Amino acid sequence: MSLAPLYEYLKARGGQPQGEHIVIGGWPVQFLVPSNELEREAVAGSLPTRVEGVATWVMMEEHLVAIALNTGRSNHIRILQFLEQEAVDHDVLQAVLERHGLTTKWQQFARKYLEGSHE
Repeated sequence: MSLAPLYEYLKARGGQPQGEHIVIGGWPVQFLVPSNELEREAVAGSLPTRVEGVATWVMMEEHLVAIALNTGRSNHIRILQFLEQEAVDHDVLQAVLERHGLTTKWQQFARKYLEGSHE
């Protein structure tokens, strides 16, 4: 599935591309096409909210952390930001990690970045 039509639609209405995001009303937004069971679960469990009066859905923080952990790369900074802001329910995160076979990756992350304080 291509997101190009969506990005073109948003650009025509003032959205500004910025790396992997498009800035809408000052907010960097990233659209993802679910490519595995974790991502499908994250989309299905998205929470309804309103942003400046517009109805939208946002993935739970625990799913975003698990997705960042699963994809690796430079996403460790994002994970640390969620943890530093205390935006994650550790019990919920642990359940997501277990369901998707990510506990070993989490333990490695925790040893490297958290000195074992969140294992």
